[in-house]
Amino acid sequence: MYVAVKGGEKAIDAAHALQESRRRGDTDLPELSVAQIEQQLNLAVDRVMTEGGIADRELAALALKQASGDNVEAIFLLRAYRTTLAKLAVSEPLDTTGMRLERRISAVYKDIPGGQLLGPTYDYTHRLLDFTLLANGEAPTLTTADSEQQPSPHVFQPAGASGAGEV
Repeated sequence: MYVAVKGGEKAIDAAHALQESRRRGDTDLPELSVAQIEQQLNLAVDRVMTEGGIADRELAALALKQASGDNVEAIFLLRAYRTTLAKLAVSEPLDTTGMRLERRISAVYKDIPGGQLLGPTYDYTHRLLDFTLLANGEAPTLTTADSEQQPSPHVFQPAGASGAGEV
């Protein structure tokens, strides 16, 4: 523990207790569960998992809860935890041509094999607060196309076949 602070370990313990109290908030309200965070703050959980380097939604949600919703702090927590884990194996590259895609956008190539897929995004919204969320309204029903997704070869495959990607 870092104790080069005036007041030493006692001051640090008090600071931790204060942070925990602020994280918990009003005790008259039910505490957010890790499961709620995992299910309802999925973009934050995904960001923490991705940048934290651990594909575990529950751990990412736990880190977000511990960090009071601060994504950057949650990422640090998950990265620190990752350093304590034993390295089990070395991963090999995956063949991603059969991967089910939610989003695939290329700013470099207009016509990529398999096409571009916008997927869920905030990119084209007006960035205005939606006050209907305060009313705990019903979630809108999602309609999707019933078409199967086509294989999505790697963007460099066509270029590589012609020798354009060689050095």
